[in-house]
Amino acid sequence: MRHGRGRTGARGFTLIELLVVAAVVSLLVGLMVPALGSARELSRTIRCSSNLRQMVTGWTLYANDYRDRAMPLAYWSEEDIGSGEQIFWWGSHGTSSSPPDHARGFLSGYLSDGLRDGSVYECPKQPWGTYRAQGPSRTITSTYGYNGYYFSPSKTPGWAFEIGHRPWRRLADVPRPSSVLVFADALLPGSGSSLPSNSALLDPPWLFSRDGGTWRANASPTTAFRHGRAVGRGVGSAAVACADGHVEVVRGEASWLTHAAQGIGSVGGVDGRARYVPDWEGWR
Repeated sequence: MRHGRGRTGARGFTLIELLVVAAVVSLLVGLMVPALGSARELSRTIRCSSNLRQMVTGWTLYANDYRDRAMPLAYWSEEDIGSGEQIFWWGSHGTSSSPPDHARGFLSGYLSDGLRDGSVYECPKQPWGTYRAQGPSRTITSTYGYNGYYFSPSKTPGWAFEIGHRPWRRLADVPRPSSVLVFADALLPGSGSSLPSNSALLDPPWLFSRDGGTWRANASPTTAFRHGRAVGRGVGSAAVACADGHVEVVRGEASWLTHAAQGIGSVGGVDGRARYVPDWEGWR
């Protein structure tokens, strides 16, 4: 008996069909990657805003406990610390052999987190390893800056000799609190190709000189416009927390940057000093 030969397998794909499928997959991947990148960037910005909201809430609670007086930026002078470590808003300064002690920081009693990689004190857009750590221990502190220049002039190291005669602020006396910056993304620019450094200070775009009572442009303000910015190019946004407790994300402009390659400058540029020092015109 003769048996006919039937088909024993399915027809395979032709080369053209495979190329078409590959092209479609490549197209879909090309469409998805930017969307995934945008979603990741948005997530970081949301987390950063949440960090700042917790910090400005802690700052407000501190004032409630200290007769409405704003938190100091640091205890740094001999009358405050003697020969001991400086104490910053995020913790002690640390030494070459020991890390900062977060429990000694002025915000430590109001926030449940400590100084670690990915903590509330570190912007997710500027994780550990993307900046040089300041301080003798060279360990994690914070990538946010505090506006001690306005709120606690005599307790702001580096500038206190020029502005220490200015009053230590009470929250009820702050003019236009919805625009005055308390905390913001911050960095100190690095030289050449070196990484930027973290900064505990939110330095303004203008600096006051007690000799003559004049203001001069600051060559190195410290607000970092890092959100939504490609590495080494473009102008991003800075997340900021204001004295009324709200948080916003401010889109930067090229003219605001003093260090364009690292995205560092000040909100409003040279015309934005009132966001840092709202009563600057009356300083003497």
